[in-house]
Amino acid sequence: MNAVPPTNSPIIAAFAAQTPGSAAAYAEARTHFPGGVTHDTRYVRPHPIAVARAAGARKWDVDGNEYVDYAGGHGALILGHAHPQVMAAVAEQLANGTHYGANHLLENRWAALIKSMMPGAEMIRFTNSGTEATLMALRVARAATGRSKLLRLRGHFHGWHDHMAFGVTSHFDGTPTPGILENLAGNVVLADPNDEAGLAAVMAAHGSEIAAAILEPTGSTYGQVPLREDFVHALRSETAKHGIVLVFDEVVTGFRVARGGAQEVLGITPDLTTLAKIVAGGLPGGAVVGRRDLLELLDPERAAARGVEKIPHQGTYNANPVSAAAGIATLEILRDTDAIARAHTYAADLRAAMNQALVDMAVPWAVYGSHTGIHIFTNWNRLPITPARFDPLAMGYADLKVPRGLQTVTKLLLALRTHGVDFSPWPGGPVSAAHGPAELEATVGAFRAALADLRAEGEIA
Repeated sequence: MNAVPPTNSPIIAAFAAQTPGSAAAYAEARTHFPGGVTHDTRYVRPHPIAVARAAGARKWDVDGNEYVDYAGGHGALILGHAHPQVMAAVAEQLANGTHYGANHLLENRWAALIKSMMPGAEMIRFTNSGTEATLMALRVARAATGRSKLLRLRGHFHGWHDHMAFGVTSHFDGTPTPGILENLAGNVVLADPNDEAGLAAVMAAHGSEIAAAILEPTGSTYGQVPLREDFVHALRSETAKHGIVLVFDEVVTGFRVARGGAQEVLGITPDLTTLAKIVAGGLPGGAVVGRRDLLELLDPERAAARGVEKIPHQGTYNANPVSAAAGIATLEILRDTDAIARAHTYAADLRAAMNQALVDMAVPWAVYGSHTGIHIFTNWNRLPITPARFDPLAMGYADLKVPRGLQTVTKLLLALRTHGVDFSPWPGGPVSAAHGPAELEATVGAFRAALADLRAEGEIA
């Protein structure tokens, strides 16, 4: 079971030779888990890395290889791995218990912090994940409006529940993926990002039927397909005009784009916001925040006073005290320090340095992004671009979204790992406040080496 599939690629062979322990772990994982992974984005052949520990901006696999990390706990770790203040808060709470099955004081502190930082947070309901948060937001919107339809933007990811499991990386025509009911998919209206005319047409046809419109406010995959600000403002205007609940999915952007999320930067107050990742300090946890009149539909007394049935909502780990402790510690650091600004500066410096490497090596790719985001455009359809003449806003999602299984991207990620850098598979990643000059130098060096490896194999000219 431990054998690595034969390959004529020096990149794949070098990665396999450097990671035999990860290969063995993956061989066992394939006997336990479908595909050998517990999250779709971790799947890669010949095998993913098996990580043993992490600290700051770095992590180490079971073979002892060290990586500069740009997975960042899938975006949850803006302070880096094992931040001392966060770990101290978690350790203190662990000594007091992990689950009370009751209200506790930490949940009040946690909620108050969120309300003080997030402009649209009048009331809060905690959940266990971002997927749960988006599901709850839709349920609240439907209950409030009495409508059935949902408006989404093609390519935007909002978790894995049934309302969201198509139109993200495939099925852009709105047809359901395996296991999704056709009737449910039929209540989802998909619109193209940055298409005001298309949005107006959707509203003209379905505006009175739509309960909620949900989007990633900076664009899908944390801005891999960026949204123009005027489009987001147009969506706010259209939803208000048609009585539609506007939901900002800030699971990634919340407390990363700014202390108050993307809504603070855009100057738009959504009706509901979904949060996870950073809000729980890298531990499991999420939340729906927003208008009091909407979230009061979860309140037995307020719902009864309004003559409506309360929305039911349980969740064994809602507002778990350990997650609350991590969330409080993280949010206080983000509120009181320049951690977000430092992460933004590092990301801008890294994008510039990686683009300079592309220029120096005459590779017709580009590195782009905003805030703490890094996106590597590998120009898979060979457009006539250079790093200096690349505008992602002039392109559509079909050009910017990398097709799954693209060999050049797989080899790029494996070559980067061989040279000591782990990027997320889109390819790119979020940076953290723990990244510094040493990580920037190591990353750019690894990127140059990986490009040379790809050129040697004929993957780039």
